[in-house]
Amino acid sequence: MKTSDAGRPALQPSRGSPAAAGFRMPAEWERHRATWLVWPHNREDWDVKMPAAEWCYVEIVRLLLDGEAVSILFQDRTVERRACSRLRQAGVDPDRVERYRVATNRSWIRDSGPLFLVREVRARRTQVAVSDWRFNGWARYRAWQRDNLVPRRIARRIDLERFDVTHTAGSVTRPVVLEGGSIDVDGRGLLLTTEECLLGAVQARNPHLGRNDIEQVLCDYLNVRRVLWLGQGIVGDDTHGHVDGAARFVADGVVVAATEPDPADENHRRLADNLARLERMTTLDGAPLRIVEIPMPSPVCFGGERLPASYANFYIGNRRVLVPTFNDPRDRIALDRLAPLFPGREVVGVHALDLVLGLGTLHCVTQQEPAGPEHGWTMPGVASGS
Repeated sequence: MKTSDAGRPALQPSRGSPAAAGFRMPAEWERHRATWLVWPHNREDWDVKMPAAEWCYVEIVRLLLDGEAVSILFQDRTVERRACSRLRQAGVDPDRVERYRVATNRSWIRDSGPLFLVREVRARRTQVAVSDWRFNGWARYRAWQRDNLVPRRIARRIDLERFDVTHTAGSVTRPVVLEGGSIDVDGRGLLLTTEECLLGAVQARNPHLGRNDIEQVLCDYLNVRRVLWLGQGIVGDDTHGHVDGAARFVADGVVVAATEPDPADENHRRLADNLARLERMTTLDGAPLRIVEIPMPSPVCFGGERLPASYANFYIGNRRVLVPTFNDPRDRIALDRLAPLFPGREVVGVHALDLVLGLGTLHCVTQQEPAGPEHGWTMPGVASGS
């Protein structure tokens, strides 16, 4: 029997769960049918930088469209018309975009959107479904009710089976709160997350769940067999420590970890602790993880506030990996270290100084919808863990 780093048996799905039926959450580098976005509309996120944020979205769409479909939710007709105008100005035909009018509170679909699942049903055919976790505004903001409905509405629009994620203790069944940016999976049974986010005292997501309960829910709904617990996320993150600013899977057994060498920087201690933990972790087969370190950018501040700028917040598309850049000399170092990890894909920097004012960048505003072999696109190779 395979065991965890702590010597415990690997997690096993509960009877009747999506994982027991063969569903799993695929890795981000596995083939997509589409990338989902919510076009910016809430000025509380970007204030005077809203137009600049929209142009960043245009660049995301432009870079992804030749490798996969792009599906966008628009708040209303006015927002859709403005977006189509901006796309045309950049030479992107809006008719190539799958467009939906769905009311949302904000644009961070990584966290409020569905976590898609797949299972193989027969040779070269894959069933796609939606896991619908409760979203509560990162246990911080009041307006989140529309965002909480996004997975349900997407599943209905594209006709996918949907699983409400719940936990039952005794006679009480409760929905489970989780944001997509708080986890990262390798599609083979490993999941990265932080104690700060899923277990921290400051969070008000699932106070009724302990570590073992959370691990079992992740197993049942995402087919996770081992949870790799890091300590904290990066400074400036208003989500209580999402992992997608600190460490990411990029291939089987390979993890990219953000590091900060300056002992005076607030990120130094927490990222060093994460790195030390990763160095003690293994794959399900007991092999040590291959860890690739990438730097943090120099601190990015606005109005006296430290913003969560990180190169780890990249997005893996079918043909390109989009990496946030910040007009920083370290941009080139990060791109150079990431490029060899994605053979067959182009690693592209996307200017994100304006986007990060909303307290997130490229990974936070995207959500991948997986595809099966029947969609006819051949996935590029990925770097091995050897």
